[in-house]
Amino acid sequence: MSDFPWLLAMIAVPAIGAAVVAALPRERALLAKQVALGVSLVVLLLAVLTTLAFDAGGPRFQLTTSVPWIPDFGSDFALGVDGIALVMVLLIGVLVPLVVAASWHEADGGPRPVRVFFAWLLLLEAMMVGVFVATDLLLFYVFFEAMLVPMYFLIGSFGGPRRQYAAVKFFVYSLVGGLVMLASVIGVYVVSAGVLGEGTFAFDTLTRLDIDPDVQRLLFLGFFIAFAIKAPLVPLHTWLPDSGAEAPVGGAVLLVGVLDKVGTFGFIRYCLPLFPDASRFYAPFVLVLAVVGILYAALLAMGQSDMKRLVSYTSISHFGFIALGIFAFTTEAGTGAVLYMVNHGLATGLLFLVVGMLIARGGSRRIADYGGVAAKAPLLAGAFLVAGLASLALPGTGSFVSEFLVLIGSFPERPVFTVLATLGIILAALYVLLMYQRTMHGPARGVLLQEDPAEPLPGAGGGGATATATLPAPQRSLRVADLGRREIAVVAPLVALILVLGVYPQPLIDLIEPAVVATLDDMGAASGGTDR
Repeated sequence: MSDFPWLLAMIAVPAIGAAVVAALPRERALLAKQVALGVSLVVLLLAVLTTLAFDAGGPRFQLTTSVPWIPDFGSDFALGVDGIALVMVLLIGVLVPLVVAASWHEADGGPRPVRVFFAWLLLLEAMMVGVFVATDLLLFYVFFEAMLVPMYFLIGSFGGPRRQYAAVKFFVYSLVGGLVMLASVIGVYVVSAGVLGEGTFAFDTLTRLDIDPDVQRLLFLGFFIAFAIKAPLVPLHTWLPDSGAEAPVGGAVLLVGVLDKVGTFGFIRYCLPLFPDASRFYAPFVLVLAVVGILYAALLAMGQSDMKRLVSYTSISHFGFIALGIFAFTTEAGTGAVLYMVNHGLATGLLFLVVGMLIARGGSRRIADYGGVAAKAPLLAGAFLVAGLASLALPGTGSFVSEFLVLIGSFPERPVFTVLATLGIILAALYVLLMYQRTMHGPARGVLLQEDPAEPLPGAGGGGATATATLPAPQRSLRVADLGRREIAVVAPLVALILVLGVYPQPLIDLIEPAVVATLDDMGAASGGTDR
């Protein structure tokens, strides 16, 4: 079983599935949905089997596959996972089937064929898996850029009213960042050729290069700009609120839940071990951006009237915590940062899904157009509450464990930045609870109301006098249904995972921590205490 190419299969299965779905006749929309769901469930099974085949106490990169790709450039189609990549692959495996199920009617009645929507989702899944499991730098770059294509079409073809603007903005930002990174990728190849006599893109070889510190700083910037845009860090964040708001709900879940994690994954996978001196040199600058992002995005989230934009801004704030944990250079903070990537994907994925379900019922993204939903849809309100509490890192949810590890691991090394970052926790409670209170409680209002026309009362005359008819107040009633069986099947696994990881996160920590220690060893940093 260990010789089976698990990682290659997790790329090939959804890619082939995308081609099959795209080739179906236009009128076979239901079949396209069923095939997409089946393929995504196969990928989830492969992710689980890959995890079972992975030995947490074994070599850093396992389940490797490597075949010659571009021999003249010293590049192989090389795949492998460490604990960090493995948990991200698991996150993809969990989220995509839920997104497919949640998007069952997302493209119905639109100008584009339904099969196209689900084909793009499956192709995006293949590219996302590839970017996390690639162990060849050039191959990583190819997957990094290839992810843009399916997400661009998901936003531009199936998004909201301003979908074209949001899709172009997303594409331009990401493409520019990728081109800057390409210059550094070429620079790394040239440096490796100068040191080894021939160029290479192999990650293991590159981590052993002794690169001049001044050269490191230049190469680091190329990677950092691309990853900071993808994450995104303030001030390179402005594409995310537009893309998150205009993307279809399923696309928004994968955009914020997985795609953005490629940026923070790139920090810890490539920036730290390849450019250790530059990482230490730029760390104060990155930490300033991280803390500014935590506070600035939280304040902007509080002022949003659009629910999807609010959730997008909360993600920008949360990514600041992840960057803080990575650039604190301690085992606890780094482990917390990677765990945060997983828990944020689950919590924000659930929040986007529930918001999408609410919008599907009310037809509006504005917070002010809702109120009193909990009285008529308690299951929807309950899922909304769990998602909100996980987003604000309430104890008992997985996000709390992540945030706690980041803060306790960062404080000894970066006390000022850590103290400032904790203010974001207070702001998170405000913007999450205010959104929940305004939409779920209080008097019924907004688009969820309909008025029944009042019947005129008969005149009550007496003694020849004419009495004025009294009109009753309009009858108002909520037009919102509670979660259906399909929707319950979508939200229930995420709720369960959020709560389970809040109580018992140790299995994921056991996978993540050895890879974090190996990363810090690669960069020659003191890894701090490893006791948990």
